[in-house]
Amino acid sequence: QVQLVESGGGLVQAGGSLRLSCAASGRTFSTYAMGWFRQPPGKERDFVAAISWSGRRTRYADSVKGRFTISRDNAKNTVYLQMNSLKPEDSAVYYCAADPTDYRSSPGAYNSDYHYWGQGTQVTVSS
Repeated sequence: QVQLVESGGGLVQAGGSLRLSCAASGRTFSTYAMGWFRQPPGKERDFVAAISWSGRRTRYADSVKGRFTISRDNAKNTVYLQMNSLKPEDSAVYYCAADPTDYRSSPGAYNSDYHYWGQGTQVTVSS
């Protein structure tokens, strides 16, 4: 069982930055691929970024490439999402997710690739 707790959301002006954190419980965190997804009001939950268990491989949605960076610290059981040059369309509830497939080499980009989810953190970008 893995529990995920996101933090770091808030209100920021367009062009600003935020760093989201996701703290995970469970001693096998270091073997899981991790992902970030987001869900704007009234819309589906979409992929944002993912990172392999080792941190060597990452992937991003086209809409955030060059602006967002995903990273992880396995010693702290934490994954991060650094968000720069934020836009109003980035406003959403952001969810952290864990893929319990040990040592998956390529992190997934679909909701169905992930089994464990956090409760979400709200990010609001004002224009």
